Amino acid sequence: MLDTDFDWTLAPLVWLLLLGGMLLATEAGRHLRVKHLRSAQGESTGFGAVQGAVFGLMGLVMAFTFSGAASRFDHRRDLVVEEANDIGTAYLRIQLLPEAARGPLQDKFREYVDCRLQTYRVRTDVVRISQLLQQTAQYQGQIWKMSVEAMDHAPSPPVAALIFPSLNDMFDIVTTRTAATQMHPPAVVWVMLGGLALVCSLLVGYDLGGVPRNWLHLLTFALLFSLTLYVIIDMEYPRVGLIRVTAMDRVLQDVRDSMR
Repeated sequence: MLDTDFDWTLAPLVWLLLLGGMLLATEAGRHLRVKHLRSAQGESTGFGAVQGAVFGLMGLVMAFTFSGAASRFDHRRDLVVEEANDIGTAYLRIQLLPEAARGPLQDKFREYVDCRLQTYRVRTDVVRISQLLQQTAQYQGQIWKMSVEAMDHAPSPPVAALIFPSLNDMFDIVTTRTAATQMHPPAVVWVMLGGLALVCSLLVGYDLGGVPRNWLHLLTFALLFSLTLYVIIDMEYPRVGLIRVTAMDRVLQDVRDSMR
């Protein structure tokens, strides 16, 4: 699958639920502070230390998660360029084969690249993606078989040493790219981030419970935290969200256009 383990149509709902939960947690914290003040027990000892520790933990987890998402996003873009280079190299090297074997193999290369481009344009259709990946494997088998048969008519043995490694690289990058789209943080990390966001909201509400409610401050806090988490998730699924790697597909399309 390619970024299909998350239903992106639910992303706005998840963001709204997180935003609403943070606002509710803030109000709950305010009520706790008001109740505490009415009990005339004085200020809570160590509240500042607890608040600082929780916010520090939240910042640390968010920073690591954001860094990981950005790193994986860049890696996926690099893989697009790597696949384009691998295909272009393999296509150039089959020019070493005799004309009789070269023509059909070039046609098969064009079909293969068309299949690869279509695979990443499907986005969230799991069934279609699975079909295209199977079709890709079939093309790989056909290209390999045709290349082996063409070696019988190769002008010299060293030709095989040039063609077969480039074909291996072209085939292997498909597995690498497919695996890269499924590399995301464990679900417990998302749960932890959401839980920490709610706890931080509770502490903020408690801290502001002794002053008149300021919706600008509360909304700014909730929006910034929730939007940051949304951006992290968005980068983790660069084929279906707002931040995408699809612009890099032009590199692969350029390779396809050069095969005419």
